[in-house]
Formats: sequence, C-alpha cells, structure tokens
Amino acid sequence: METNFYEMVYELVRLIPAGRVSSYGAIAKSIGAGGTARMVGYAMRHAGTAYPAVPAHRVVNSSGLLTGKFHFDPPEAMEERLAAEGVQVKDNKVVDFRNIHWDPREEL
Repeated sequence: METNFYEMVYELVRLIPAGRVSSYGAIAKSIGAGGTARMVGYAMRHAGTAYPAVPAHRVVNSSGLLTGKFHFDPPEAMEERLAAEGVQVKDNKVVDFRNIHWDPREEL
C-alpha cells in the first residue's frame, strides 16, 4: 500500500511545472486521499531515491512555507532549487504563493 501511494504521489509531483509549487494537501486530494497530507510529506522525504527523479522541492505546505527543507542536504537546497526556477522565497515562504500554486485538480 505505501509503495503504491508513494508512486501515485511521485507521478503527480513530476507533473508540477518548473516555476510553480503545489502543496501536500492539494496532492493528497488530487489522488483521492484527502486528509493524508502528512503521508504526502513522508513520500517527499523519500523522493530522493525515486526514479525517475521527483522535484520534491516544488511541494510546500498550504501556506507556502518550505516545511520540508530540512530533508534536503543542505537545507538551503530547497530554496536554491526554487530560486533557479524563478520562484521567490522570503523568510522561508514562497512569495506570491496563491498565484504560482499548482492545484492538480484544476490544472489536469
């Protein structure tokens, strides 16, 4: 069950366009597992071992905070990857989060 859940999450996260971000909750709801945002977070924690690569840096919490950054090595890597894609972060939070938030239920 866990592996299949993770794979569904990874497939969806791979669709997030560069320069956009999504949230753990939006990912969970879009795979029909509303209320499992924390499990999406666990999947992102293990995304570094997935193939093909999963852009886990594009998944933040529902307020735009980089709550998963401590699972990157170094923790600043999450913000650096977002910045390289044109996403601005200030005080550990995505600037203009509402306008660059990618909700798979609306985009797919």
